[in-house]
Amino acid sequence: MVIKHKSQRIGIFIDIQNLYHSAKNLYNSRVNFKNLLQEAVAGRQLIRAIAYVAKSDEPGEASFFDALEKSGIETKVKDLQVYPDGTKKGDWDVGLAVDAIRLSSGLDVIVIISGDGDFIPLVEHLKGLGKQVEVMAFGKTTSSRLKEIADEFIDFDNKIDYYLLQSLGQSFSKKIPKIMKIKLK
Repeated sequence: MVIKHKSQRIGIFIDIQNLYHSAKNLYNSRVNFKNLLQEAVAGRQLIRAIAYVAKSDEPGEASFFDALEKSGIETKVKDLQVYPDGTKKGDWDVGLAVDAIRLSSGLDVIVIISGDGDFIPLVEHLKGLGKQVEVMAFGKTTSSRLKEIADEFIDFDNKIDYYLLQSLGQSFSKKIPKIMKIKLK
């Protein structure tokens, strides 16, 4: 268990593509960024929260970016790369890692919101600098090694009603098969 106190300076780095696809594929839903940010901050001093997104010109994309900004989350946007064979890539891993390292000197805690195992070297490096590193993501789609090396891992799957936007007023736990309900309790 990690110690969290109000004088800690924290930076939050959010891999939007990772969260979007996990929420969509696991629960056919979207992430509640207001609740996510509140849980990540946990009463501490938020220095910066940055979301890394790939622009794909989808309907509603601009309003999504605005909602992030209104939540106090800075967005870094780059265009989705489309290759000649039709493959698409919107990867921000290097940009997120560089920002986390660059800003780490002014932070006590770094929160990485992604389940991507590509961030393992980043977590190891930041911990080597003496930083507390917390990871938040959907446990079912998170690298097991990333969970192990983080000072704390917060699993969205344990509180999906809190971390996801509900549709039609239904609780997500009603949509999950009974076998999965046992694990959530």
